Amino acid sequence: MIDYKKAMLEALEVAESATASGDVPVGAVVFNPDGQLVGVGHNLRERDCDPTAHAEVIAIREAALKAGTWRLDHHTLVVTLEPCAMCAGAIAQSRIKTLVFGAWDEKAGAVGSVWDILRDPRAIHQVEVISGIMEAECADLLTTFFKQQR
Repeated sequence: MIDYKKAMLEALEVAESATASGDVPVGAVVFNPDGQLVGVGHNLRERDCDPTAHAEVIAIREAALKAGTWRLDHHTLVVTLEPCAMCAGAIAQSRIKTLVFGAWDEKAGAVGSVWDILRDPRAIHQVEVISGIMEAECADLLTTFFKQQR
């Protein structure tokens, strides 16, 4: 069993790495069914000039490479911010079993805020969603970043 708070602390630490390149501090970590960390990612959109370089996508890619398959059945993704529509799609396509996230994204969130892609009954794959883990800490990291940008 994965300790979600401990996993979120790892994701927060990863998120802080994004600020060095001016990227929004979002961090994601993927755990395999044995609870081993197999994927790590933080936003790299600014650094790589890549609109798809979101933390979740990067972590999922790394986990899939380590697993040797795109199917991440029984894997858990922990991310500091509610995924957007693109990332929710990537989560569904990779067959992630469980998504854990911290802060809600009231502007672009696609797991309950604006849309609910992962729990839509029409979706081809249903994902267990656990929200609000260390929500205040995750939100504070983003708030601090955006205050410094202004």
